[in-house]
Amino acid sequence: MYKSFYNLQRNPFEITPDPSFLFPTTRHNEALASLYYGVTAHRGFVVLTGEVGTGKTLILRSLLGLLQRRDVAFALIFNPSLSPLEFMRYIAGDFGLPVAGKAKDELIHVLNDFLLQRHQRGLTTLLVVDEAHHLSSEILEEIRLLTNLETSQQKLLQIVLAGQPELDQKLDSYELRQLKQRIALRCHLDALSLDETVKYMGRRLQISGAPVVGQIFPEAAIEAVFRYSRGIPRLINTICENALLAGYAKQAATITPEIIDGVARDLRVGVVSVESRNNDGAQVSQEKEKEQNDLLLAVRKLLEVHDRMLESETKGRLQ
Repeated sequence: MYKSFYNLQRNPFEITPDPSFLFPTTRHNEALASLYYGVTAHRGFVVLTGEVGTGKTLILRSLLGLLQRRDVAFALIFNPSLSPLEFMRYIAGDFGLPVAGKAKDELIHVLNDFLLQRHQRGLTTLLVVDEAHHLSSEILEEIRLLTNLETSQQKLLQIVLAGQPELDQKLDSYELRQLKQRIALRCHLDALSLDETVKYMGRRLQISGAPVVGQIFPEAAIEAVFRYSRGIPRLINTICENALLAGYAKQAATITPEIIDGVARDLRVGVVSVESRNNDGAQVSQEKEKEQNDLLLAVRKLLEVHDRMLESETKGRLQ
């Protein structure tokens, strides 16, 4: 709708994880390199974590694109809410193995034979689980057992788990300590800085054919985008996509901070600064302290009344 108005060849801020839009920050490059090394060097088990919208799925798509050139077979699970049997059937089915009517132990046997055949041909096999923070402890235990499929030299199945920071919390739990010990590499993605946000938006606009990047999103507008998005790529995309639509509706050749403010209001994207959160926390602590002091004062008054009543009763008995 707005592409011709802004002289763009494609939508620059699509939310779908398109590897051609991968913005190579230091952290994203390190994560992609670590995952690639972990798989190709047959390290066995690699974990990628990051907050919502920081680009984990995009990194996985980019990784799989690189690995396909090396004839790596992979199974990709993006719905981890499965039973152990469904989980094994999904993996085997994704590898093109027969699954109909087979029990879990039969599926493991079929999978092991498949992995051995590929290993003998010098080929790598990979299991990728996205949204892994939703995995139950039961399924994580199944994944641990899959890491036992190995020869005397190396693991037969390479495994990548990607999820939100809650995944780290699960893996740190006592009951999953055996699985945690098998992790060869860990990677983590953070939000972008303001400077990275400027470059991120610029790269996407350039790839989309923008003749002059700063003409569409000037510095003040980018700062507003960063303020509302807190540097989270998915939020940056959502805000910018809506800003371009709003700008087109207004026939505004340049996206202003006011347009960004309006989009943020419509999307209900709030700005909560660290200072604000700290002040709120301090205020709550002060209120709790006041409540405790008031309660202690009330208890003291009740005790004083109780003591006076006892004293009066004692005097009455003595008289």
